Amino acid sequence: MIRLFAAVAIPEDIGRALQARQKDIEGARWRPLEALHITLRFFGELREDVARDLDAELAAVGGRPFELVLEGAGAFGDGADIHAVWAGVQENAELRHLARACETAARRAGLKAEGRHYRPHVTLAYTRRPNPDEVARWIQANNLLKSPGIWVDRFGLYSSRQTKDGSVYRLEAEYRL
Repeated sequence: MIRLFAAVAIPEDIGRALQARQKDIEGARWRPLEALHITLRFFGELREDVARDLDAELAAVGGRPFELVLEGAGAFGDGADIHAVWAGVQENAELRHLARACETAARRAGLKAEGRHYRPHVTLAYTRRPNPDEVARWIQANNLLKSPGIWVDRFGLYSSRQTKDGSVYRLEAEYRL
């Protein structure tokens, strides 16, 4: 079994600018540079044969390159149940189209439909029972975040392996748009 997701990688220069914002929330598990990405579709634990089928379907996605911008900041969860803080993504029709194409590829490979609403973001930290006031201050301090344009001409299929220090991601395949 292999745990997989499709994502757009964040360029190093943009990632370093995001890392400068990774502070001021006690106990936050800030994500390393190599882990910063915009998930297109999480596929979960798959058998190797299903992963091969998924790879073939993703290779057929195609599309055209586009530009996106990171904008704003927020958190998932409320109060003591906040579990992540993130940088947002400015509304982008091409990114949504790519995410839908990844969903279609998943369905063609035999996976069930994703039930959650797609909300593109870059997870900057995972939290466990953080101080809600600290998180609110962090969001307020970072809500004007706006990156330069990010040129997207490819996306990747990544594997995820859990370690005691958090998830470690590995690029398994890359697909050009």
